[in-house]
Amino acid sequence: MAFNIFDTYYLAGMVQEIVPAQTFFRDRYFPTNDSTDIFNADKALVEYRDGDRRMAPFVVPRAGDIPVGRIGYEVHELEPPHIMPSRLLTLDDLRKRGFGEALYANTTPAQRAQALQMQDLTDLDRRIQRREEWMAAQTMINNGCSAVAYIDNDTAGEAWDVYYYDKTGSNPALYTVAAKWTTGKAMMQDVQAMAENLLDRGLPAMDLVVGTSVGQFIQERAGTKDDPLYLLLDNRRMEWGQLNPRMAYPGVAWLGTLNFGGIPLDIYVVRETVVNESGAVTPLFPVASAMVTAPGCGHMMYARIDQMENDRQFHSFAMKRVPKFVADVEHDIRKLRLGARPLAAPHQKAPWIYAANVV
Repeated sequence: MAFNIFDTYYLAGMVQEIVPAQTFFRDRYFPTNDSTDIFNADKALVEYRDGDRRMAPFVVPRAGDIPVGRIGYEVHELEPPHIMPSRLLTLDDLRKRGFGEALYANTTPAQRAQALQMQDLTDLDRRIQRREEWMAAQTMINNGCSAVAYIDNDTAGEAWDVYYYDKTGSNPALYTVAAKWTTGKAMMQDVQAMAENLLDRGLPAMDLVVGTSVGQFIQERAGTKDDPLYLLLDNRRMEWGQLNPRMAYPGVAWLGTLNFGGIPLDIYVVRETVVNESGAVTPLFPVASAMVTAPGCGHMMYARIDQMENDRQFHSFAMKRVPKFVADVEHDIRKLRLGARPLAAPHQKAPWIYAANVV
């Protein structure tokens, strides 16, 4: 029995064979559990709760046990947005030499079409990954995410947003510095306060994520002899950390580890940029901002995609990526689409704390 290489399930298998590009925010802070984070529904169930620091009570032996209440949590049913980039393949594409192909290759249009199919799926998947990385970063920066769904490349459609706190009140994940950092001491005090905010709520604090300007500030202060940060690192009788920069993720450097009042934090400098809808290159993380959090503080969930197949019936697919093939026989054009419906959400309330304009 011959395989139909344009069948949705066959194309989905091809997508699963694509080696995923490593990302920082999505992979480190919003991993996906395939058994619990992929919903066969139009909406995703988001649950998060406060950290718990309450202790078990002492009891009188003859009195027996004391029941304790469960931790309160919030449940929200949210509708993840649609991401659906597509690519057309025309006869003109098949007549052209492919990227990386020999100048006088004996490649037929049919062979070139098969090669382009895998290349197109990979390119579309990379674009979705970059959008997921942007969504993860925005969720941590704003304790929520907002976007505009487009009708086509030039026409904006509906606005979409989700926030993990009551917008009528204050944002519990936001920290405001009293003044911009000019010395290492000011930085150490503010970062320690941010980390203690998480620890006091029963949440872990392990990473300090900063923009490029903040990363440059830390390195400059560590190299300035009269700065308190330099003096701490130069003290041989106490170990306050080390700076040993190296690339940890694409576009993200691990600067080193510093101890903030007994709280060791790994410092990551985000240099990655993205191209937005207007074509402008923007930093993935603001250059003058800092954030304290911990790995695995959230998860990336996916909702079901419904689409019509070649049998002219609607089918439902609960997967991270859902491909679709459409052929326009009359005009000799075929379209390959790759869809996803991701939603980045925290496990607990405000498991990160963000400060803007610190330098």
